[in-house]
Amino acid sequence: MLLPRIGFALLIILLVVVAVLAALAIATQVRARAIEAKTPNIGELTDIGGYSLNALHIPAGPEADLPPIVFIHGASGNLRDQAGAFLEPLRGRAELLFVDRPGHGYSERGGQENDTPDGQANAIARLMEKKGIERAIIVGHSFGGAITASFGVLHPEKVEGLVFLAAATHPWPGGVDWYYHVASAPVIGPIFCHTLALHAGMMRIAAATDHVFAPNPRPATYVEDTAPALVLRPSAFRSNATDVAGLHAYVTGFAPRYREIMKPTVVITGDSDKIVLEEIHSKGLARDIAGSELVWIAGLGHKPDYIVTEIAIAAIETVAGMERDLQAMAREAEPRLAATRVAPAGSAPSLQAGQ
Repeated sequence: MLLPRIGFALLIILLVVVAVLAALAIATQVRARAIEAKTPNIGELTDIGGYSLNALHIPAGPEADLPPIVFIHGASGNLRDQAGAFLEPLRGRAELLFVDRPGHGYSERGGQENDTPDGQANAIARLMEKKGIERAIIVGHSFGGAITASFGVLHPEKVEGLVFLAAATHPWPGGVDWYYHVASAPVIGPIFCHTLALHAGMMRIAAATDHVFAPNPRPATYVEDTAPALVLRPSAFRSNATDVAGLHAYVTGFAPRYREIMKPTVVITGDSDKIVLEEIHSKGLARDIAGSELVWIAGLGHKPDYIVTEIAIAAIETVAGMERDLQAMAREAEPRLAATRVAPAGSAPSLQAGQ
């Protein structure tokens, strides 16, 4: 009689687990729809050959003084992140293209070729063609830096210049947080993404973004304005996890090709980045790309796009051929960064290529 009782007990436990997972999955779908309702698409979907990329495309003004600029967001992001930093300061000065990377924001994922930065660089190149942009300055933040570097190698004819902001581009010691591997794994990954990820992420989103900005203060309306919660939707979370979990292997193989880049390049980084190892990534880019300028800013964390926007724009102007003293601007910014330094509570989330 003991074995049937054990079997019955295990069946009850299994049914309870299935019921809990089903409830979590339903709650995930409800919350995901609420996130989309709160932050609807501000871009336009464009078919680039079998799937569509979403982008916010802003035409140049009549007195534009810069070439077209393409912005590539980092891990866990979407086009609102870079648009929040650069749209208004650059509106009218250039044709602007803010891209939702494949599987992020409101872009479709496409095939397995988009699991790595080279595939995503190719997708953005096709989007540029669809939008009639022949050449552009490519600006990449964090994970977007790996795509920007890949773009510079694979599509030099489409590049006016490159700007890297706190980029993740080279092999680093260690790895990434455990949940990237779980979420990107077969079988267990989809279950995790459809049941637990969104609920856990929503509890951590404010603290996580605090750490992304640290030691600099996060803008008060950043979470509301840029909608990082979009990444917590199941398909986006799995796409993001696949990107990040595979980044180390990708850059290990591709980074030696950065020496092929011969375009004007500026690399901006801080010495206090809690998300990526600036000593490896940014210094690696400056070493590998001939003629590039490294702008090293004391007290700057992982978000130069928001914290030193004026320097990032000056870097864009520099690669466009204008005379700008980026090193002097960096020195001028450092006292302000020191005076506004913050220390978020808890541990750093290592949302992107990690420490």
